[in-house]
Amino acid sequence: MKKHLRIIIVDDHEVVRLGLRALLERHPSFSVVDEAGTAKEAVQKVLQHRPEVVVMDIRLPGGNGIEACREIVAQAPETKVIMLTSFAEDDMLFEAIAAGAAGYVLKQIGGDDLVRAIESVGRGEALLDPILTQRVFARVREAQRKDEQSAFNQLTDQEMRVLGLVAEGKTNREIAQSLFLGEGTVRNYVSSILSKLSLTNRAEAAAYAVQHNIRAYLTEE
Repeated sequence: MKKHLRIIIVDDHEVVRLGLRALLERHPSFSVVDEAGTAKEAVQKVLQHRPEVVVMDIRLPGGNGIEACREIVAQAPETKVIMLTSFAEDDMLFEAIAAGAAGYVLKQIGGDDLVRAIESVGRGEALLDPILTQRVFARVREAQRKDEQSAFNQLTDQEMRVLGLVAEGKTNREIAQSLFLGEGTVRNYVSSILSKLSLTNRAEAAAYAVQHNIRAYLTEE
């Protein structure tokens, strides 16, 4: 037997709330237990009813849906929040995710798709509007790239090359031959790398280089 989902609709436009209620109450497993028109009212209604799902607009008077979402997640963690909005800005999307929203869908979504989104979130799944998925992945990849790059920003180009060869398990002699350097020079480079990265030995340096994907930066040269 399907779980009966109790839902609260939050939007500052009464017509929107009425339309959503009419749509959702046609579903046999949904029950719209209340509505709210402001962020403060949304939190109060959630604490009163403890619904399984809140469908909430981002732009609300007296605060916004993201702030309300953060408060709801903190005070009623069993309640899942879907942000339903006209806005596809990256900043809002990532703020909503950081606030604990379980779903983020655009208002142009079809009725059947919204029903499926609510069912998914009700099952404990996270859901993102397909239009926004690629942008999330792109943002995550960019953040990862910046994090990896910052891991080496203290090193010179030559130290990067030396570290890359250390990561391949090369000895100082092999590194010296590969880079046309003296062994003493390579030892100095290795010591400098360990000092700059606050590492104690070559094994740690090799692991650090692999962890932060040094190959990606060496192949860019």
